[in-house]
Amino acid sequence: MRPYTFKQIQTFMEVARQRSVSKAAERLFVTQPAVSMQIRQLEDAFGLALVEPMGRNIQLTAAGEDFLTYATAAMGQFKDLEAMMAEHVGLRRGRIDLAVVSTSKYFIPMLLVRFSKLHSGIDVKLKIDNRENVLGLLARSEADLVVMGRAPSHLDCEAIAFATNPLVMIGPPDHPLARRKNLPFSALADYGFVVREEGSGTLAAMQHLFDEHHTPLKVIMGLPSNETIKQAVMAGMGLSFLSMRTIRHELASGHLALLDVQGLPQINHWYITHLSSKKLSPAAKAFKEFLIEQGGALMDTWS
Repeated sequence: MRPYTFKQIQTFMEVARQRSVSKAAERLFVTQPAVSMQIRQLEDAFGLALVEPMGRNIQLTAAGEDFLTYATAAMGQFKDLEAMMAEHVGLRRGRIDLAVVSTSKYFIPMLLVRFSKLHSGIDVKLKIDNRENVLGLLARSEADLVVMGRAPSHLDCEAIAFATNPLVMIGPPDHPLARRKNLPFSALADYGFVVREEGSGTLAAMQHLFDEHHTPLKVIMGLPSNETIKQAVMAGMGLSFLSMRTIRHELASGHLALLDVQGLPQINHWYITHLSSKKLSPAAKAFKEFLIEQGGALMDTWS
């Protein structure tokens, strides 16, 4: 068997997840030929085809499916090996693979800056994605720690709340509901909403809230980011449901208005999460403790 590399395995795993060489190349910030070369070298090392074309995308061969299963487990073991070796180094240096849901981008940079002032030798590799993809990183042990707004129920995880996440209804300042007080939740049934995309934790919380109040949710459009939703609401496309921590500038400038709806804001929480079986490095332990001890207070002053 010819030698093969971590990079080739990581490239294969990304292609397997995306079922597309071009999409994998985008995620890895390399060219498509570079991805194809890594896959070809890996296949040459084992003398087996691991992927095969399927229309414009690819699918895994039977050997590729087996390879993916064992490679995922092996990469998790190597992460544990790195964590064990890091204990011999302590906090003088280290690395954290941190994955966060996209809504947290409004406060995570501030928290990372504060943390880096305490531990300048620790390098944090940050991935930002929607909830569904972040959960995938967590399940595959590709992230040491995850920040999300709702702890996963289908994984054996340790999840600790470190800050509140108030969720509110918003509209343009000239909307009829913006001038009314103490609105019953049922008043929202007559209006359309622009919402986050499928897989978003905010959308899941919104759908649950409407179901609880036995109120139909009229979706005008699903959009992939909070920034796009805010622009759509300001343009009068519809109402929306977002975290207060994402809209402080727009509220202060008068470009958005809070709707005074009974029972809102809904107070959810932000969690720092990792697999229960995960052996955290000293660096990851330090960041987890930092969020639990200081994260909430810092976020309250920031957003």
